[in-house]
Amino acid sequence: MRHLTTALLIALLPLSAPAETPEEKGLAIIEEADQRDTGWVDATAEMKMILRNQQGEESERELRISSLEVENDGDKSLSVFDAPKDIKGTAFLSYTHALTPDDQWLYLPALKRVKRIASANKSGPFVGSEFAYEDLTSQEVEKYTYKYLRDEAVDGRDSFVIEAYPVYENSGYTRQVVWLDKEMYQPVKIDYYDRKNALLKTLEASEWQQYLDRYWRPGRMNMVNHQTGKSTELKWFDYQFKTGLSDRDFDRDTLKRTR
Repeated sequence: MRHLTTALLIALLPLSAPAETPEEKGLAIIEEADQRDTGWVDATAEMKMILRNQQGEESERELRISSLEVENDGDKSLSVFDAPKDIKGTAFLSYTHALTPDDQWLYLPALKRVKRIASANKSGPFVGSEFAYEDLTSQEVEKYTYKYLRDEAVDGRDSFVIEAYPVYENSGYTRQVVWLDKEMYQPVKIDYYDRKNALLKTLEASEWQQYLDRYWRPGRMNMVNHQTGKSTELKWFDYQFKTGLSDRDFDRDTLKRTR
């Protein structure tokens, strides 16, 4: 009888284990999202950027995006503007890092020089848009700490709501509130809070499609600045994966070679 009682107690032990904390649950969900979006190797896409001022007046830009997955570090990306004429040839190169400040450079064809983006200036606007330089890097798990808040539907999509706190001391945000779709494990909405912890911007992503039977990507992203009334819409086209890109396609010399 004593052996039977011991066996029963051992069987019941997992039921009495400490409950998962909101921080542990938030991290686990983000790690699952990261795992599901691993293995795409490299990708290209075309984008139309639409800038709207407070009066609703619009200006458009066209650009090409290339990305490279980097093992044990953040992704590399290259953005090249094709239109309008006054910005054509401008190129932005970014190396995301998990635990150290990202490396970013901007090539300005009018000056024929490469400008390094200082680590303390990543909260600044990217070429006049409502996206900051730090918004354009891959969101590595280690760049934030997390806290699960609740489950909530947004635009008919059941989502986890998770608070993310930047580890990077020069971030322009105190926190982000992320709605992560339960099916895709992709962010469908993000609220950004400024350094005074006031709501600054909201990003909404829609028109999702799945590629290679695994990777979900949006066809539209819209960033609204609540404090200025301005917004920037991104329309994505022609996603391609595993195109054969390599590190050489993302070195600094590439910025001057872009056409």
